[in-house]
Amino acid sequence: MKNFFEEIDFKKYSSIKIGPICEVLNINEIGDYDDYQIIGQANNILVSNDPPKFAKLGKAFEYIEQKDDKLYVGCAVKSGKLLSYAKKHDLANFEFLGRLPGNLGGLIKMNAGLKEWEIFNYIDSIKTKDGYIKKEGIQYGYRFTNINTIVYELVFNLSSGYSKEKSEMFKKMRDNQPHTPSAGSCFKNPEGDYAGRLIEQVGLKGLKKGDMSFSKVHANFLVNEGEGTFEDAMYLINEAKNRIKEQFNIEIQEEIIIF
Repeated sequence: MKNFFEEIDFKKYSSIKIGPICEVLNINEIGDYDDYQIIGQANNILVSNDPPKFAKLGKAFEYIEQKDDKLYVGCAVKSGKLLSYAKKHDLANFEFLGRLPGNLGGLIKMNAGLKEWEIFNYIDSIKTKDGYIKKEGIQYGYRFTNINTIVYELVFNLSSGYSKEKSEMFKKMRDNQPHTPSAGSCFKNPEGDYAGRLIEQVGLKGLKKGDMSFSKVHANFLVNEGEGTFEDAMYLINEAKNRIKEQFNIEIQEEIIIF
């Protein structure tokens, strides 16, 4: 399967429903793509009207293969597809993927998860253009990795016993998230505190700029209530950073990726 370009309208494709129409490289061959930014399913990105060159992994990296005690997953696989596979094959430790949107490439780059349940807890290694790299050779932490290249495949350690109880617990933990278009959590939680609490404390919960606002359901979700723009989104992001710095002397960091 060869690489090809496809036209993507980010106003329709991205979860926050903002952005221009761009030619995006669909990658189906392992190679050197340092000139490109990988967008995945565009679930945690905010795209300006002057974006860089974008690429996404294609069908060649959409596979799930079980060999012995390891699971090999292409990074174009969506989280929901992997969760369904785990449920069908009675595999443990994938329950946290419930209602966690995106593909595996995006999830591993930001070490996605919920509280202490993070994707890096369960992997053995990743595959890049340079081959397989063991987890121990990667720096990672809360919503952070030092991976600066494309990840094509994840290798998971396997154990049996899919837990319906855990699955329900994770669903309930995410019940406080809004259903309005957003890019997920806008800011990382600072150590010992919560970004949503800080946004509320500085008076920004529910505040609108155009059609953008910090959600009344959960203040750390920047939501698009219709025709939201990049400029209005950036106004609110910068306003939150400035107010939180002024009131609490905390330099809050974006979890949303801005291009």
